[in-house]
Amino acid sequence: MSTTEGVDPEVEADEYEVAVVGGGPAGLSAALYTTRLSHDTVVIDRGGGRAAMMLDTHNVIGVPEEISGNEFLQTATEQVESYGGDVVRDLIDEIARTDDGRFHLSGNDTEIVADRVVLGMGFSDERPEPPLPRTGKGLHYCLHCDAYMFIDESVYVMGTGEATAHVAMIMLNFTDEVDILTRGDEIEWSEETQRLVEGHPVDVIHEDIESLSKGEDGWLESFTFEDGTTREYRGGFAMYGSDYNTGLATDLGCELNDDGTVVVDDHGATTVDGVYAVGDITQGHNQVPVAMGKGARAGLAIHKELRTFPKSLAELEAEGPVAETEVPGVSPELREAAATFADD
Repeated sequence: MSTTEGVDPEVEADEYEVAVVGGGPAGLSAALYTTRLSHDTVVIDRGGGRAAMMLDTHNVIGVPEEISGNEFLQTATEQVESYGGDVVRDLIDEIARTDDGRFHLSGNDTEIVADRVVLGMGFSDERPEPPLPRTGKGLHYCLHCDAYMFIDESVYVMGTGEATAHVAMIMLNFTDEVDILTRGDEIEWSEETQRLVEGHPVDVIHEDIESLSKGEDGWLESFTFEDGTTREYRGGFAMYGSDYNTGLATDLGCELNDDGTVVVDDHGATTVDGVYAVGDITQGHNQVPVAMGKGARAGLAIHKELRTFPKSLAELEAEGPVAETEVPGVSPELREAAATFADD
């Protein structure tokens, strides 16, 4: 890492090859790959995020269930740092092209110039109105993560859209007790979907929730509805949509899909040269292992773009053979980090 005065001569900026915005599983995986592949990398993370909210970690091979999201992310952060990557806690609120085609990132206390940018800010789940159980103890957002824990349990699916109806029917693969809770709102799914719902053993409860009860362990036990009825539930899923954090992407000119995600190719490259997007901000399953894979692919693609060697024939013809003094193509900072890592 070196220093430049790239955009504003009065603002001194730290210079990296790769800047990753977002410290979730996707961003940290991208940073791990670019760092280990010899590129000076910084992760700028504001904290929080969907992964940090996990009380337990599900569906990640090699990671025990009892590991919380915060513990998982802390371990990943320490791995990136152990290889020589930098991790900064800040909120990036502006990214702009520099005159030389790189990117200037500005935060509350951060000024960075980078050759490549990886956007991994994810999204926030739209939360229904209270009363609600605690997230992770009766209120859940990911069927693929949490359906297993509701085998043979009473389950609700909250919402009024297409996703609500389909998640409710999918849950019949795990339990025979599934209710849809519209909470007094009008159904928005199609007539065809309504026919599907009517053909499956799913109850639709239209009254809103008046109150809830929880056990001593904090888990949901039941909802009481405005008509005075009480129904027991182990837990369920809220399906109210997603708020994608695409402000920086749109500011840079990245194209978005109709669902609000960022358009990317198979390697995470956006429609803007030099900008990548990974994880839940892109289309696909919102799963930790999937996000990690997306980050890894982006890291590999960036390495292919940025690596110094091998030189092309055109470069060799123009510049001559590579001298021994020109190798290795890795910064002094990363060489030092690698030596320290090996000693440990």
